[in-house]
Amino acid sequence: MSALRGAACDLLYREALFLDTQRWDEWLGLYTSDCEYWVPAWKSAHQVTEDPKREISLIYYASRAGLEDRVWRVRSGRSVASKPLPRTQHVLSNILVESPPSDGVIAGDAASGCLVHANWTVHQFMLKSRDVQVLFGRSEYRLVESEGQLQIARRKSILLNDLMPAMLDFYSL
Repeated sequence: MSALRGAACDLLYREALFLDTQRWDEWLGLYTSDCEYWVPAWKSAHQVTEDPKREISLIYYASRAGLEDRVWRVRSGRSVASKPLPRTQHVLSNILVESPPSDGVIAGDAASGCLVHANWTVHQFMLKSRDVQVLFGRSEYRLVESEGQLQIARRKSILLNDLMPAMLDFYSL
């Protein structure tokens, strides 16, 4: 279990580094092709939406293709909200790795993996307005083993301060 925890933590720390350094291709490579990336909206003060296909979400991509398209829009300059990109610093804490279930299956046909919970804070320096924004929340990851290394099969991030004066994008979480 300690080797699995170390590998899971390394993966999450690597994701934070790749986002902060805008290494988009390496960041995308951390995700499986059939991954799900979801940021639910809030239904009420203490309840988030439960079904991204039936309820509103702040962000929802049903596969890595959606993430790839978003990265392309940022790179190409077609995302006006992302020009210029903010400088970000991702900080992770309270990382908890749960053991794989007894049947060993986490995501679809994957034969090994784990469920990981983490708290996060992202500091953003907005170059246009010259102000600093802080976003924070918690994420749940489903990690699976593929070709000898862990990848992210699902990321659900709950943004706790969802009333912020910022455009929200993948690099902000």
